[in-house]
Amino acid sequence: MTIKKALIPAAGLGTRFLPATKSMPKEMLPIIDTPVIQYVVEEAIVSGIEDIIIITGRGKRAIEDYFDDSPELEMHLAKKHQTDMLKLVRDISSLVDIHYIRQKEPNGLGDAVLRAENHIGDEPFAVLLGDDIIVNNKPCTAQLIENFTKYGRSTIAVEEVPYEKLNSYGIIKGRPLDDSLYVLEDIVEKPAPEDAPSNIGAIGRYVFTPEIFDCIKQAGTGVGSEIQLTDGIRLLNKSQMIYACRFKGKRFDTGDRLGYVKSIVDFALQNESLRDDVLEYLREILAVNKIPAERKE
Repeated sequence: MTIKKALIPAAGLGTRFLPATKSMPKEMLPIIDTPVIQYVVEEAIVSGIEDIIIITGRGKRAIEDYFDDSPELEMHLAKKHQTDMLKLVRDISSLVDIHYIRQKEPNGLGDAVLRAENHIGDEPFAVLLGDDIIVNNKPCTAQLIENFTKYGRSTIAVEEVPYEKLNSYGIIKGRPLDDSLYVLEDIVEKPAPEDAPSNIGAIGRYVFTPEIFDCIKQAGTGVGSEIQLTDGIRLLNKSQMIYACRFKGKRFDTGDRLGYVKSIVDFALQNESLRDDVLEYLREILAVNKIPAERKE
């Protein structure tokens, strides 16, 4: 089975970035000059995805507008002979076939996934969270698809999670097969750190068989009185083997304020036109804020 469809949930309210997200989707926050969601869409495309469903909500129209044609802007750029910028704008609107489904109210990640059931049908599919950017020569989604192609089983991306953040993730219990792959034995949504089955957490990349939809429905509401994807995964694991893949790459959680700042700094340092100036500015900041070793508080 080949995976050609992907789902990007992008209906969250983005309360950690208020007041900016009062009128701007958090997925449209820019990493310098490119919105977060474009990196996610590009990862899906490079991984072989041809059909993308974005789950949106109230106030998310900017996402649809961004990936749509922009005749007025294109006409303005053409008139000004700004050919490079014109090509950039046109390329964005022709990246891939994108469909939009609205989640009427935020009701958990599991509910967002369910919104796409009719479009997905009985095919396996990928899920990419709209606020996670993962950088690697081989995209994280491609790594999961490769594992799915090999074993024919749902696969979730995981990484080590700091102790103080264990209660923000779905934490797995897994049986190691090798350095990067586990057979999933259990997964717990947002456990207290002292109750967590490990320090390995699921992050925003998944590949599922279509049976996940029935499992989400059967699981019902969970933590926070919302429909949790983790509960659906836990139920699916009872009927078919699931793998957890420790992906290769660097992840930026842009839904977290510190993660967002880190992503901007890292991407700026990878930008040839910005790198030297940004490094110089960082050195200036370090010099100004340096505390002498002999200082006593």
